Amino acid sequence: MATYDPLFNILGLRNWCDSGSAGSTPASMADLLVSTGVDKETSILDLPFPSLDALNEACGAFWQSRDVTTGVEGGFLAMKDALRVVLDPLTQPLSWILEGALYLFQSTPWFIMVPLLALVVYFASKSIKLVGFVVVCLIGLAFVDLYDHAMQTLAIIFVCAFLCVLFGVPIGIAMSRSNRLQRITIPILDMLQTLPPFVYLIPLIFLFSVTEPKLYGIAIILYAIVPVIRLTDLGIRLVDKDVIEAADSFGMTDQQKLFGVQIPLALPNIMAGVNQTIMMSLAMVVIASLVSAPGLGVLVLRGIRNLELGVGLVSGLAIVLLAIILDRVTKAALARVNAAQKQ
Repeated sequence: MATYDPLFNILGLRNWCDSGSAGSTPASMADLLVSTGVDKETSILDLPFPSLDALNEACGAFWQSRDVTTGVEGGFLAMKDALRVVLDPLTQPLSWILEGALYLFQSTPWFIMVPLLALVVYFASKSIKLVGFVVVCLIGLAFVDLYDHAMQTLAIIFVCAFLCVLFGVPIGIAMSRSNRLQRITIPILDMLQTLPPFVYLIPLIFLFSVTEPKLYGIAIILYAIVPVIRLTDLGIRLVDKDVIEAADSFGMTDQQKLFGVQIPLALPNIMAGVNQTIMMSLAMVVIASLVSAPGLGVLVLRGIRNLELGVGLVSGLAIVLLAIILDRVTKAALARVNAAQKQ
């Protein structure tokens, strides 16, 4: 006898339960003991939680836990073709952009790419020391034959972080101007921020081919876009109300207040969001190597699969160097923005 049999008997649901029972489920150990006359002593401390499986033992009309997971899978697979019809044309440009960026970063000779990156770093930071640090790190990666993989990783981060900022900042601005939109968007952002990174890959594997760059591109963008949206919304909402009232007194329109007052004052928060977005993009690039994303993550995965300790550790240190470079450059740019506003 199952644990919750008396409950369904008291409620008068035994006929309903028996009608829903398949009758062919294998007997549990408890049932076998009862059938052989060896009844197991039970205690209130052994009472199981009334989960689906526990209720199904007493009432076959109840679903089992596996029926729920099977139903979710079946529902997703039933919608897969319709989703692909809609998402394929919308996301195909992402594959083209990623392929173009990968080709550009890999085909450009190192003696051109390194000076170009040094110029970008100097433009962002105005720091010769930081430029020297970046150049030394890139040359060090080239010496251990990790330059190509590092460029692939940088190309993916460049594209995905740029798209995160391109879409995230307008969404954050819209949230700051509408409390209703903020209430709708925050639960979605909470979900995106709390989902484990691997979970992003599961539905995308069924929707897109593993050979398509947009598979890992979408996963990276969804994972990394949250900080820039949140901090853009927060930065604009934190603008001093007295400043807004002064802008109103000068007769500024909403658009003029947004671009002339609110965004410049919120720029430190926006830049902090960009910094976090770039760092999260780098973290997701490594995980996305599981679905054919090129770069240093492939070497980390190879070290794990083949138990190549040296390959895994060296490529991991290379990822750390890239993370330091990206973090230092974005923080130097943020420091320049803060210094400019204090003048």
